[in-house]
Amino acid sequence: MLSMKRKTIARDISWLSFNGRVLQEAADPTVPLRERIKFLGIFSNNMDEFFRVRVATLKRMNEFGRKLKNMHLEQAPGKILDEIQQVVLEQQQSFNTIWESVRRELEKEKIFLVNEKQLNKEQQKFVQTYFEEEVRSNIIPIMVENVPQLPYLREKSLYLGVVLSRRDQSLRRKYSLIEVPSKSVGRFCKLPSPEGEQHIILLEDVIRFNLKSIFSYFGYDRFGSWVFKITKDAEIDLDNDVSTTMIQKIEKGLRNRRKGKPVRFVYDKEMDDGLLDFLIRKLNLSRKESVIPGGRIHNFRHFMDFPDVFQKKSARKKPFQHQLLKHTMRVTDVVLEKDIMLNFPYHSFNPVIDLLREAAIDPEVTAIKITAYRLASNSKVINALINAVRNGKQVTVMLELRARFDEEANLEWKERLEEEGVKVLIGIPNMKVHAKLLMIKKRVNNHTIHYGFVSTGNLNEKTAHVYGDHCLLTSDRFIMADVNRIFNYLENPKDGDKFLKACKTLIPCPTSLRRELYKLVNKEIRNARAKKPASITLKMNSLSDEDLINKLYDAARAGVEIRLIIRGIFCMYSESKKFKIPVKAVSIIDEYLEHARVFIFHNGGDEKVYISSADWMVRNLDHRVEATCPILDDKIRRVLKNILEIQLRDNVKARILDNELSNRYVRDRKQKKVRSQVETYQYLHQKTIIHADPAHSPSMESLAASDA
Repeated sequence: MLSMKRKTIARDISWLSFNGRVLQEAADPTVPLRERIKFLGIFSNNMDEFFRVRVATLKRMNEFGRKLKNMHLEQAPGKILDEIQQVVLEQQQSFNTIWESVRRELEKEKIFLVNEKQLNKEQQKFVQTYFEEEVRSNIIPIMVENVPQLPYLREKSLYLGVVLSRRDQSLRRKYSLIEVPSKSVGRFCKLPSPEGEQHIILLEDVIRFNLKSIFSYFGYDRFGSWVFKITKDAEIDLDNDVSTTMIQKIEKGLRNRRKGKPVRFVYDKEMDDGLLDFLIRKLNLSRKESVIPGGRIHNFRHFMDFPDVFQKKSARKKPFQHQLLKHTMRVTDVVLEKDIMLNFPYHSFNPVIDLLREAAIDPEVTAIKITAYRLASNSKVINALINAVRNGKQVTVMLELRARFDEEANLEWKERLEEEGVKVLIGIPNMKVHAKLLMIKKRVNNHTIHYGFVSTGNLNEKTAHVYGDHCLLTSDRFIMADVNRIFNYLENPKDGDKFLKACKTLIPCPTSLRRELYKLVNKEIRNARAKKPASITLKMNSLSDEDLINKLYDAARAGVEIRLIIRGIFCMYSESKKFKIPVKAVSIIDEYLEHARVFIFHNGGDEKVYISSADWMVRNLDHRVEATCPILDDKIRRVLKNILEIQLRDNVKARILDNELSNRYVRDRKQKKVRSQVETYQYLHQKTIIHADPAHSPSMESLAASDA
């Protein structure tokens, strides 16, 4: 039971509860085996980033005694770190148990993950040859027992700690470290296998099998080896030196990140005690701080790319074309006529690329402006923009260089774009640009037309296959006028935020959204107190802003119906006897990552429906440029609301967000099973079928009922 002394749940403990929901998916026997392995990889990758960012921040604050707003540090950071350590150890034990269960299921499917001691003669010969031809040139063993300090260890890498000794003890034991070259060679190696079976060996076990060959020069005949990895502080400190550019500061920050202090050490619990003590000492850690014993295998993030050796292939359905775009030659023509909402990953992302490609070659288009936060590695968005420049268009890209862990990639994109003649904006000091906006300027008969989009998600065609987001394609002159104002601000930040304050339809951060949300919630409170209908439905990634949580508490006490769909961090206590109507709060973790932000307010019957790039967090509301967009089209509003209603009825993948962070599943035996992502696909696909074939009467009847 969590302490109720605080008005909110500690952000970091809430995040660990979210990652526990990811682990639940890996444990669920109804989830396809390949997906269970992928969820283990996602859990591991999430935990790595959590330690790199959040734990590192808490350690800094604990060390320097700083207290920052909304860090939930009315209790000492050290106490939060102790809680984290306890939860992480429990989750690591669960992880190990789940992995052993998954391995047993793999073996039932005749898929065997074998180690260096389980190879038959044919496989031994294969591994030896594979090592000589593919691996040896990529490894450099480092003898470390006599060095004053450890050499630079990469934090995303996996290491083998090796103990060299002789049976007759004629030579003193030596320690060596070997970086496992997963990036250059790949983590998994398929082996020659008996008929009907699939045998796979991990790269570190290939190296283990060849340790005698690697260290033949030294005369040792016994080799013990255990894997470990370290996680470092990933915060980039951008100094205030006015003589350096933002680019130079980020480049310096990236170099310093590589030298970041270790904040976690995860190791094989069977590791030699002498080697373990040596490593902990050299890393300046203690066994009390984030030293996590685990199993034989680490860096499970690579398991997101586990070889596709499964007989049962993924049942994931392919995205389909939006009904309004199925029988049109040009996306642009439709967007200029009416608003379209693309709901990813159900709808295809291709219309976004097509819109840019059409603009790139349209002789009437004069300019394109777009924001970019996280891009695909081979971005079709960027290719379309470069094509536009080559066709004489003025192209401006707001490229957020400080998108965490994408800094290096975005620096490379900046260089390439500028080489092609694109005007690249690189952000505003002390403020990230997180809004997802596109503006295309078209000149027709001496008249200027603006069209584009406002989206909740990144312009990344790869993640659009797995991230649940909404993208409004529009030529609405009021929306586009405000998109233009936001770009004016991004291009002229020194002029102050007058452009943001001038927005009349979009609600931007950091100037307006917090204030507008207070107004909207307060109106619901007034209506509830006046015995009028009052309700708030919110969907977002994270809810941690204490002031807005307190405002929701006020609303619940006044009798406002509150329904929340929160994927990740949830710092609100959802249960209280003082709430007149129980708050419904759920989290949905399933095949797709729920990434969208949608806000709905009853507003005295004149309902307000918004999509947004902003979560209800201090960083989004006060320290980022974000855009919240009203949905003005009645049909789009109905569809968006129906999607949320489907999610609120989920009784398969929804978990209850209660005060104890129990992650209990929503279960209702009286109701038919509703798996919202499956139902949403069917709902949207049904609309497409009906639009294409009006005679499809049975589906039309069910759709009419749901759209009423």
